[in-house]
Parts: sequence; C-alpha cells; structure tokens
Amino acid sequence: MKLGFLIACLPDIALADLLQWAQENQFQALELAAWPVASDRDYQARQIDAARMTPAEAGRVTELFREHDLEISALAYYDNNLHPDLAQREGYHDHLRRVIDTAALLQVGLVGTFVGARPDLSPAENIREIGGVFRGLTAYAADKGVRIMIENCPMENWVRFGFPGNYAFSPELWSALFNEVPSDNFGLNLDPSHLHWLGIDYLRAVREFAPKIFHAHAKDTEILPEGRHHHSIFGTQIDPAPWKSGWWRYRLPGLGEIDWRAFISALQENGYDYVLSIEHEDPVWEGSEEKIKRGLVLGRKHLSPFII
Repeated sequence: MKLGFLIACLPDIALADLLQWAQENQFQALELAAWPVASDRDYQARQIDAARMTPAEAGRVTELFREHDLEISALAYYDNNLHPDLAQREGYHDHLRRVIDTAALLQVGLVGTFVGARPDLSPAENIREIGGVFRGLTAYAADKGVRIMIENCPMENWVRFGFPGNYAFSPELWSALFNEVPSDNFGLNLDPSHLHWLGIDYLRAVREFAPKIFHAHAKDTEILPEGRHHHSIFGTQIDPAPWKSGWWRYRLPGLGEIDWRAFISALQENGYDYVLSIEHEDPVWEGSEEKIKRGLVLGRKHLSPFII
C-alpha cells in the first residue's frame, strides 16, 4: 500500500513545485484534481487542464511524476452529475468525459466523481436516474480502460438544505447503485470519515464491499458532543451552510476518532493494496499554504506506521 494525498487542498501551487514538495516529504502518490477552469466549488483545483489535454502535455506530466518517483493514484472531478438543469448537467458530463480521456492519456486507471442528486425526485427516482446516467458514463470509461469510482460523501445541504447531494453515502445505496449499474468498472472511493459521523460501521463496510473499493481516502472525523446537544443530529438549522453541522468536523488522520490501524488492517486483509490518499479538509490546519502542508505531514506521520 502507498500513501498519498488529494491535491485539491493546494490549488495555487504549480504541479512541478507540488511534486517536489511531495517527494521531499515522503509521499508516494498524488490524487490529481482536474476541475474545469471555470469552477466555483470549494476544495477543488486544476493543476492540469483536462479540457485541453494533449498527448504531448500528458507526456510532460507523466515525465514530471517519473522524475519525482511519484505516481498518479487517480484523477478527481466531483460535481453533481444529476443536476436538474439538463444543460448544466451535460456540461458536467462533458468535462467528466474529458477527465476520463485525460486519465487514459496519462495511463491512470481511475477517475473519481459523485453520482449527485436531484432534489425534485424521490430517493428511488434518483437511483433510477443515476442508473441511466452512469450506465452510459461507465461504458464510455470502459472503452478507454478507465474505472469510475464514487466517493461516499453525502454532500448534505449541497443541492438543497436538508437534502443529500450525493446518493452514495450508505451500504443500502451502494447496493442499489451497483444493481442499477452492474459494471466491473463502477466502484467506490471509500472515505471512512463520512461513515463515522453517519453511524455506519466503516470496518464492516470494508468487509462487505471489498471488491468494489477501487481507492481509499484518509480523512478523520471529530464528534463535538456539545454541538450535538445544542443542534441535534440534524445539525444547525440557523446557519445551514454546507459543512456547518455544528456537531462534527473533518480532521486530519489521527486527530479524530477513526481507528486507522484497524481500518488499514481491514483494507489489507480484504485484498486492498493500492493508495491511501489523505483528503485534507481539516479547519484547524487551513488558512495558509504553510499550515496545509504541515497538516498533510501530520497526517502522513500518523498513518505511516500502519502502511506496509
């Protein structure tokens, strides 16, 4: 297993400089963010331009990674692939196909995204519509030798307050999705931080869905008991901004409640031997490039003893 990180936390650093820093700080892989140039998402970056990638540019990027003895674990582009505005949805799909094309040029076998959600449809209707969308997208990816993986973040309040923005956050939904899209190149980018605050056993999830775990994130969760008392598990109703639950927050590995020794052991025991990618969304270690980098190093130091 190798240790890496998702570069979306450092959007303003040039790729060559980022690779140099990652090598110097003992990382082995990077999850390469590939949002479009005109994107207003939080936690997004574009050190590569997937919309304009050419074989020559892909060769340059591949050589940069080779020179720094690093690998690209996956390409990352997370948007609402079920957006109710069909023109906007097609824009997301068009860019996702370009990211898939870029992955093929870079000889990277994984692209991560969200299935998304439509707030005007019931959960069952959402699942059926996801099936219609992703059967086509996975077929497109398969033709390029690429697998699509869905991260299990609920993206609460993203498309409408009180509503999940990504119908892929629980074992129930994973089973429904894999039934709708019965493709070998459709799986999970498993992140235990979301499972923990949702009350889902992340170790059991690894055992039950091991064949569908294509990639794994390392992000921790800290439960805030006072906040849960004040807001309830539904989170704050007065400040309904995304990520402002009031009773939990994301942390770097080792600063929350995930048992990383047990999680990594469960992955390894069930056949996972790829990259564990730190996803830095820790509010304590944000605010400057220096703090973000220090946070990534803290996460690496905590995880390294468990990586074999």
